[in-house]
Amino acid sequence: MKKTPQLNIKKIKEKTSRMSLTIALSIFVFIILLAAIGLTALGLWLLTKAGVIVDINGELQLGQVILFMSLISLIIGGVSVFFSSRLPLKPVNEIINKMNRLAAGDFKTRLKFGDTMSAHPAVKELTTSFNTMAEELENTELLRNDFINNFSHEFKTPIVSITGLANLLESGNLTEEQRVQYARAIREESMRLSSMASNVLNLTKVENQTILTDVSHFNLSEQVRSAVLLLEEKWSSKNIDLQLDFDEYMIEANEEMLKQVWINLIDNAVKFVPRCGTVELEVLDAGENLCVKVSNTGSEIPSEKQEKIFAKFYQADESHATQGNGIGLAIVKKIVELHNGEISVNSGNGITTFAVMLPKKQ
Repeated sequence: MKKTPQLNIKKIKEKTSRMSLTIALSIFVFIILLAAIGLTALGLWLLTKAGVIVDINGELQLGQVILFMSLISLIIGGVSVFFSSRLPLKPVNEIINKMNRLAAGDFKTRLKFGDTMSAHPAVKELTTSFNTMAEELENTELLRNDFINNFSHEFKTPIVSITGLANLLESGNLTEEQRVQYARAIREESMRLSSMASNVLNLTKVENQTILTDVSHFNLSEQVRSAVLLLEEKWSSKNIDLQLDFDEYMIEANEEMLKQVWINLIDNAVKFVPRCGTVELEVLDAGENLCVKVSNTGSEIPSEKQEKIFAKFYQADESHATQGNGIGLAIVKKIVELHNGEISVNSGNGITTFAVMLPKKQ
């Protein structure tokens, strides 16, 4: 992929700003050296005037000159470096201290310099990069803590249900209808646990993958229809009006991975659509790409949350009234990116639409 002119210009500006910082530090050191030489020359002149360094036949004694110049240069240079080095090393020490705090788990720490120093482009870039990193780590830590709490709750609920129902089945004082009902509930809760465990494993797998493998040529439209059939029990139980509007389209991709994308998106739509609501699936030809849209009626996703829903462990439904652990959409995003595609969400007027844009050929 060719770099855009804007990207090249940005890189040139970054290199220029960093080079200017190097030049500024070099000039600072050079000024210290000039100051040390100037002070040495001044001291030598004063000593000569005071008669400490005597001359013979109008010429200074070379040995005394070298001795005094060396001694004075050593003293002045040492003192100058001791005090002046604190100035350029102060921001370095500040960065080290902040990094140590960050490494110790204090993700609220932020890097900040004085107004004069912060005005330099290179320092501004450093400050922005550090603070962005700290903010991302803080958000990730918050999401991780929420995930642990939510995931523990999600795992505990079906386990408690299975245990209670198993105890009832063991008692034996049940009608045949109750026995079948409890066995069905145990199966559903077991499948729920299995789904959560599979999502965690899938997320770990796709996160560690950087190159798309096992690419094949297959019917994308047929794959989407298969995903719908796999979830038939879920959408039929809510009496959903399912609308499929697309022709036959072929694509080059990892078939198993893309299957997870459609299952997650359709399952997500079915999960949040109200009873007797509508779920619509479209596959559109977009030149070199194919666009798959999954839409559902019902509650909208607030605009401030739309940017976060693809993050690991994030759940837009903070009340946790619906089942989920915030992993599905993170898996979807990673798989789409591995296919050099894009995913977006648009929510408004009572309709939420996820659009996946994928290249026809890899």
